[in-house]
Amino acid sequence: MSKVTAPQGRFEGDKFWFPARIYYEDTDAGGVVFYANYLKFSERARTEFLRAIGVTQQEALLTDNPCGFMVRKVEADYLKPAVLDDLLSIGVEIVKVGGASAEILQEIRRGDDLLAVIKTVVVYVSFKSKRPVRIPENMLTVRPEE
Repeated sequence: MSKVTAPQGRFEGDKFWFPARIYYEDTDAGGVVFYANYLKFSERARTEFLRAIGVTQQEALLTDNPCGFMVRKVEADYLKPAVLDDLLSIGVEIVKVGGASAEILQEIRRGDDLLAVIKTVVVYVSFKSKRPVRIPENMLTVRPEE
């Protein structure tokens, strides 16, 4: 049996691109992608971005003080619909970093067509105290794994 791997993204400069295919389950009664699914796609791309720079989120959960990112704010602008079988590229670009937060700009594209723009603010939080903590240094440096 051959080795099975998950979809992987690629870097173009500091921007990370992650592929996604539209399945029947992603669409609504009108045959277009249900609006909330764009948020799911953007979440998967952000997770794969972290993996691509060498960050394993599971490790942060297994410490004495488990931490992780929580979404504080999302702003989505839906420009064109995606439909069944479309192959999308989801861009991830960190545009601003604070001590415990980061602002992320994401584009969802079908080829050259821009379908959606999603701006997300995430906060790094201690799950024990439910309070923000400083983002670890290794999460602040974009460095694709070789």
